[in-house]
Amino acid sequence: MIAPDMGNGLSRRRVLKAIAAGAGHALVPASMLSPAIAAGASGYEDGLPRSSPGDANVNPRIVLDFIDTAFANNLNLHSFMLYRHGNVVAEGWNWPYASHRPHIMHSLTKSVTACGVGLAIDDGHFSLEDRIVSFFDDDLPTYLNDNLGRMTIRDLLTMQSGHAISVSGSEFRPIRTSWVTEFFKIPVAHKPGTFFMYSSAVSFMLSAIVTRTTGESVRNYLEPRMFQPLGISGLTWNASPNGISSGGNGLTWRTADSLKLGILHLNKGRWDSQQLLSCEWADQATSLQVPGSNYGYQWWIDEDSQAFYAEGAFGQFSIVFPNHDAVLAITAGIPRSAPFEQLIFEHFPAAFGNENYTPSATVTRALENRIENWRLLPEARHTTSPLLPNISGRTYAIEPNEDNVTAVTLEFSNDAVDFRMSDHRGDHLVRTGLSDWIESETGITGNKLHHQYQDDAMKVVAHGLWWDEHTFEMTWQFVETAWVDRVVCRFDEDRISIDRRTNANYAPLVAATLRGEAL
Repeated sequence: MIAPDMGNGLSRRRVLKAIAAGAGHALVPASMLSPAIAAGASGYEDGLPRSSPGDANVNPRIVLDFIDTAFANNLNLHSFMLYRHGNVVAEGWNWPYASHRPHIMHSLTKSVTACGVGLAIDDGHFSLEDRIVSFFDDDLPTYLNDNLGRMTIRDLLTMQSGHAISVSGSEFRPIRTSWVTEFFKIPVAHKPGTFFMYSSAVSFMLSAIVTRTTGESVRNYLEPRMFQPLGISGLTWNASPNGISSGGNGLTWRTADSLKLGILHLNKGRWDSQQLLSCEWADQATSLQVPGSNYGYQWWIDEDSQAFYAEGAFGQFSIVFPNHDAVLAITAGIPRSAPFEQLIFEHFPAAFGNENYTPSATVTRALENRIENWRLLPEARHTTSPLLPNISGRTYAIEPNEDNVTAVTLEFSNDAVDFRMSDHRGDHLVRTGLSDWIESETGITGNKLHHQYQDDAMKVVAHGLWWDEHTFEMTWQFVETAWVDRVVCRFDEDRISIDRRTNANYAPLVAATLRGEAL
């Protein structure tokens, strides 16, 4: 599968070694990495055993139908790993996603936070019935109403805080003051324990309580107790301004790590010979705690399939099928309105045969072929425009706009264009291939299009082409996130207009048009 050295002196083997060593931010032509190589030969070892679908009585035809149905419905499925009877039996990454790449997990994070809560309870730091106000004397509002005073750890775990509104992580992320103080500003309109309202704010407070009682962030508290024994490394977890893990979101790790989270709970908190979580906690967290809401302790319950699952926005899943001894982990970039969850449960657990089922070699090979050639981004093609001498390197002053963009420059070379943008966060660069997809690193502002995530270093695989001599489109695939942005630049003499849209968001998918004039 490794190609010989090519004309530019780089081999696929050398590129793979560079990525495995952490040089993935380097400019890498996509043609150097075939989908099959990018998906499975990146040098990343997750420590999980493998076997074939047939060995685990899994129907590869149904797995293949799941992949193809997602493709037919324009759903950006990024990766999946299927585990049954002690082995990974099917897995794939939709190029340029790959096994070594981490992926932001959004609200799947909540189920990881729950592990920290369970361990802290077992360590005696607090109990399910402790009241929230007892931990934060210095942060409480001047007026403490009865409902707020009654709120307990159990109420937070079950999303029954008494709040009448849901608070998204995108609302807390831009706040540079105490998020604990912000939590206490949310009106508690209902008696806690009586009203279900899903909210990332309550998961943050669980994280804050772990930190207040243990002296460590949830991320650091879980490191020796769970992450290290599971072989999970390289994860990142966003934090509040005072260092509290965000709790409800912000965790970035690999697909294999989501799978391990599910396997740990499938096995009632046990991993190999270690009991990482108490059996009682693992059972309670993944059992129905709120009738009518399909919710446990920061885990969702699907009563029809008798599965439980961790779920994050835009298609991040760790789904446990205890009756079938199976776990399915998924990453994706799915629009909010798409029936992706329904699609999953239409194919799983249907894919799990009984102990007498053996798939045909033909169907098994069809699934293997599909995965080996799984590609999210189309083949690159080179285009050009006679306008290049007039626009390349020119700076366009952008008219006042809600995204605070002040200037844009596109500098073209034979094989790439450097798109530079200045805004309230500074100066940003996205390198975009013209002859091929290329990978680089950028801190370009995502803003409302990216659920208010504003990372300073995001890996992006990008390509641009001309629709006609006046219209240039760039595709930016942010390969550690759910997002792919399409940016269309239109040139009219000394004027430019820029339209940017993304694939998945809770806010609008399209940003306001930017307009400017060459300096």
